[in-house]
Amino acid sequence: MKIDRNMLLSLTMALWAAVPVQSSAAVGPEYFDGKTISFIIGTEPGGGYDIYGRLVAEYMQRHLPGSTIVPRNMPGAGHIIGTNFIYASKPDGLTIGTFNTGLIYTQLAEEDSAKFDLGNMSWIGKVASDPRVLMVTKESGIETLDQLMALETPIRFAGAGVGSGSVAETRLLIEALDLPVDLITGYNGGDDQLAMRRGEVQGLLASRSSVEDFARDTGAIFVAQVGGDDPNVPQLGNKVNGEMAERAIALIDSQVSVVRLVAGPPDIPADILGVLQNAFEAAVTDEAFLERAETLGLPVDPLVGEDVAIAVREALDQPAEMVDLVKSVMR
Repeated sequence: MKIDRNMLLSLTMALWAAVPVQSSAAVGPEYFDGKTISFIIGTEPGGGYDIYGRLVAEYMQRHLPGSTIVPRNMPGAGHIIGTNFIYASKPDGLTIGTFNTGLIYTQLAEEDSAKFDLGNMSWIGKVASDPRVLMVTKESGIETLDQLMALETPIRFAGAGVGSGSVAETRLLIEALDLPVDLITGYNGGDDQLAMRRGEVQGLLASRSSVEDFARDTGAIFVAQVGGDDPNVPQLGNKVNGEMAERAIALIDSQVSVVRLVAGPPDIPADILGVLQNAFEAAVTDEAFLERAETLGLPVDPLVGEDVAIAVREALDQPAEMVDLVKSVMR
């Protein structure tokens, strides 16, 4: 039987026309209408991360019509518990959160308790840049970094959980600068400042925005800073010598511009992630948000999406010598 090629072509085209075509329309903001988003905050109520987290959640909700964003504190192990929870969550855009930049150190140290890879998370944005400050109480009698470094008997510094930035960075400075400090951990939220008021500890290393009000109220002194532009506080990098010290300060400085992170688990679909990123950007540039942040004394210097992912991956890309140092101090 001879087959007519024109008839065959017509039949083939008819069969293709009968196959249903799936829609490739991208998800938009309506995806979140009627849905509840859990916003995980990796620390206890109180303190900078909690304040920033709740503020971001409130204003993201305003820019996702019909959604409900519920802040949920999940403290423990220096933000590790909350970050593990975010990382293991379903990648549907309904679980996001904020956690300590210091988890970069935790990942570099390959801590067994960390079940996440920050380089693979779905990055929504970061709210601020925030210099680190070495702060001591007025009662300590210390007024300069030189006086601190000259101490024969170490003073006590407060730190949060073992995975926190304050602990990792304080230990780096103790090791690399021979800083005369005994680090006392376990002060979460605003507990470190209460401990300073009670005289349990005499100092800490912290993000400046977290302790600005405390310093003003109590007369506590910033003896050095990493990053920042306050001409009245010396840059720590200008006060030390030696390759180890310089590397430690450079690593800390790489964290200064990536503060108050917001992310979700890996593999959130690009269209859903894009909606979250747009809502985040609208939130942190909202005039009402900026006014609230200024009233609370919170710096705002946002980045969105891939710009944050690049900064985090660069911070994780450290030479072997620095990785070894981080591992040694984290132990």
